Amino acid sequence: MTNYIMNINSQSNGDHKIHKMTCDRLPNLGNRLYLGDFQSYHDAVREAKKYDPEADGCLHCSPECNEE
Repeated sequence: MTNYIMNINSQSNGDHKIHKMTCDRLPNLGNRLYLGDFQSYHDAVREAKKYDPEADGCLHCSPECNEE
């Protein structure tokens, strides 16, 4: 299982990036929304979309879920 967070600040295109807690591109502590501990990145994305339907995966820590 892996812990995931979502950046509460949106990107220029309006989406919010989801990161594994081990990602080297995590936002500052004050800009993180803890999503939880999940078996797969897809589960974390599903949880993030409850907060923002445009939530998107980080290109660096989970490129398989990045829709850019």
